[in-house]
Amino acid sequence: MRFAEIDLFGVYVAPISLLMVVAWVVTIGLRRLAVQVGLFRWVWHPSLLVFAIYVITLSSLTFVASHVSRVLR
Repeated sequence: MRFAEIDLFGVYVAPISLLMVVAWVVTIGLRRLAVQVGLFRWVWHPSLLVFAIYVITLSSLTFVASHVSRVLR
C-alpha cells in the first residue's frame, strides 16, 4: 500500500488528511441520523460513540482507498 501526496491547488497534501475530512463529514451525517432515530437515549456516553463511529469510518475509508489504489495500479 503506497499513498502519494495529492496536489490540491498547488499545495501537497497527505492523503490521510483528505480521508480524515471525508470521514468527519460522513460522521456528521451519521450523528444526525442517530439523533433523529433516538439512538443517543440508549447510549451511555454519546461522545465516545461518535468518536468510535469516526474511527470506524476513517479506517474503512483507508481500507477501501488502499484496495482501490492497488486495483488501479
